[in-house]
Amino acid sequence: MKNNLVTKVKEILIKLKSNKNFYIYLAVGLAVLIAIIYFASTITTNESTSTKQDTANENLSASEEYVAKLENKLESVISQIQGGENVDVIITLEKGFEYVYLTEEETKTSASGITSTTTNVVLVDGQPVLMKEIYPSIKGIAVVCKGANDVTLKMNIISLIQTVVEVNSANISIYTSK
Repeated sequence: MKNNLVTKVKEILIKLKSNKNFYIYLAVGLAVLIAIIYFASTITTNESTSTKQDTANENLSASEEYVAKLENKLESVISQIQGGENVDVIITLEKGFEYVYLTEEETKTSASGITSTTTNVVLVDGQPVLMKEIYPSIKGIAVVCKGANDVTLKMNIISLIQTVVEVNSANISIYTSK
């Protein structure tokens, strides 16, 4: 039975090889197979990339919202200082929000004595458990106001900003508006 099957397979291969276009068909078939595998992996990569970009955009918008609120608060408080009029504040960030999620480690030892440890994010109802939210680092603050040519006002503004936000005075610039 096995010899009969082997013989038939050999006969089919001999017939295919005798066909002039066999190698062309084989090459085209392999090219199509490679193209299918390539495009399938590209689609998967694009989906994961777009998910990463969506997450980055969410973080960016949260950071932008944080900056806008902080700028508005500083503008409001600085405008209440004597001489601080027509105040505009611009804040630049060094980096956005960072999130630390609860993880669990699983250690497995195989029969051969090899130990492997995997770390997984803990999910509750399909959502990761947030352990800590780290606020954005502020790179610098620029303030433009009408009375900023007064040295006392400049020092008061710098002191106020340092009280509200942890920023080195070298990263705070105060300018006089028109």
